[in-house]
Amino acid sequence: MTNANSLFRPDLLAKYSANGPRYTSYPTALQFRDDFDLADYLRAAADPGASAADLSLYFHIPFCDTVCFYCGCNKIATKNRGRARPYLEQLKREIALQAACFDTRRPVSQLHLGGGTPTFMSNDELAELMSAAREHFTLLPDSEAEYSIEVDPREASPDTIAHLRKLGFNRLSLGVQDFDPLVQQAINRIQPLDMTASVMQAARHVGFHSIGVDLIYGLPHQTVSSFSRTLDTMIELAPDRLSVFAYAHMPKLFKMQRQMDAAALPSPAARLAILQRVVERLTAAGYVYIGMDHFALPTDELARAQAQRTLHRNFQGYSTRAECDLIGFGASSIGKVGDVYAQNAKDLPAYGAAIDAGRLAITRGVRLTADDRLRRDIITQLMCNLELRFDEFEAMYGIRFADTFEPELERLRGFEQDGLVSVTDRKLEVRTAGRMLVRNIAMVFDRYLGQQTLERFSRTV
Repeated sequence: MTNANSLFRPDLLAKYSANGPRYTSYPTALQFRDDFDLADYLRAAADPGASAADLSLYFHIPFCDTVCFYCGCNKIATKNRGRARPYLEQLKREIALQAACFDTRRPVSQLHLGGGTPTFMSNDELAELMSAAREHFTLLPDSEAEYSIEVDPREASPDTIAHLRKLGFNRLSLGVQDFDPLVQQAINRIQPLDMTASVMQAARHVGFHSIGVDLIYGLPHQTVSSFSRTLDTMIELAPDRLSVFAYAHMPKLFKMQRQMDAAALPSPAARLAILQRVVERLTAAGYVYIGMDHFALPTDELARAQAQRTLHRNFQGYSTRAECDLIGFGASSIGKVGDVYAQNAKDLPAYGAAIDAGRLAITRGVRLTADDRLRRDIITQLMCNLELRFDEFEAMYGIRFADTFEPELERLRGFEQDGLVSVTDRKLEVRTAGRMLVRNIAMVFDRYLGQQTLERFSRTV
């Protein structure tokens, strides 16, 4: 018999499984406009009213030595390490261009290198990038900021990890996906356990504050028993954070996914069973379920931020820095400055041409309306804190929540009847059984979903 208060409810997960946004932004990137007015971004960047907010810097490094068949990121697979140098020079010029738009006395309390594979760059090139960031922006000291980098254990030695720590990085994110050799072969990512363990040991030795690991369920040849072995191994390695993503098979959008045998993918029932094992094993091992597909040890800053209601979401996922303006650097990167989202050109030639011509590479974006801002805050509160306190929104926006969102509250009645949410006169609270379906709950407040193709999004479960 299923416990109505259980975190994992297979009956409800199956009922509500649908395509939907991950809400790293609202509105989502599908609403970005190609005729975006760059002046909106420049005004937001220069806004003196924003000077109290910290800055967050994101650098996209698109290169990968080899391509993983499951990957849907914006990347360039190449063996030519020489391609990093001209890209680095463009990043350095872009740093100067962006810095000219901001009051650079504003402190940088968060910095992230993602990709692609940031460690595709050499140690010296990464040092140049961080030096340029420090030259043009005010980076806070190690104890007051989160400086993170995504690392591929297949090409990161203990010396690499020590070098990254000296450059100022204090949080590490490792791609693993699965330890099973058959799965690794199917996804073109051969990564023996020793590689991952060595990098984690090195990171602890040199004093990284937090180590996160990415796993993926739903890949070819995965079973409950095989993924259980991966989980058991990972629990022994004891990372501070774990992200266990559901694989989204979209071969029409991502051509490399066609290299995998679709017949070897787990069935929907098997995916749910694997997910159940994930939740059971990790929570039993002491990890806090943050939301969606994220878990963290109680001592990790991510879990502490959620407990203090300061958790946030941005284009890198859950974040501990709620009030930052985010500046995006590199091809396809997205920034959020004030009420403006802005995205750089996605392809490398277009990005490089803009930077080489001495102008920002922003080509798409959106300026939020008053309604967008209200709904963004609602969705963020749901995704991060799992509740809405109506009086907070009424005081901030001058509305009566029950009147403004009467249709949405009516749509939530079905969720309430299924035990996913609790709605009173004062607040909406996501119940235990609804935590894994928080994307579905947030979608109720998304006014754009009827205007776009849901197939562009991954499954919510």
